[in-house]
Amino acid sequence: MANYRRGRINDAVAQELAQKMRDISDPRIVNNFVSITRAEVAPDLRNATIYYSVMGDAKEAGAALKGMAGLLRRHLAQTLNLRLTPMLSFCADNSIEHGAHIAKILHELDIKPIDEENDDE
Repeated sequence: MANYRRGRINDAVAQELAQKMRDISDPRIVNNFVSITRAEVAPDLRNATIYYSVMGDAKEAGAALKGMAGLLRRHLAQTLNLRLTPMLSFCADNSIEHGAHIAKILHELDIKPIDEENDDE
């Protein structure tokens, strides 16, 4: 399977799951502000790793997602036209937190703009 096709499948899976997350009324999901950041489907379409971001209790949200894996997989089977519907495994994505940490470090650095450096000379 070509990489561009797998990329389209990854995007479609992530988009469908993100849409489904809006319809879920489980308080463990709603109260912790869970959002799907990306999906990585294996080349054989049998497994998919779904990365999610949480603004609350990550452990509780992870348990809720693991419990809903069957429901979410059935939703994918009904909405996506795939030969096989992948088994879903969930992984917490801390890239947003990591990016915020890097932005904080860069903000704390005392670097003069280029225009100010030229004025000093």
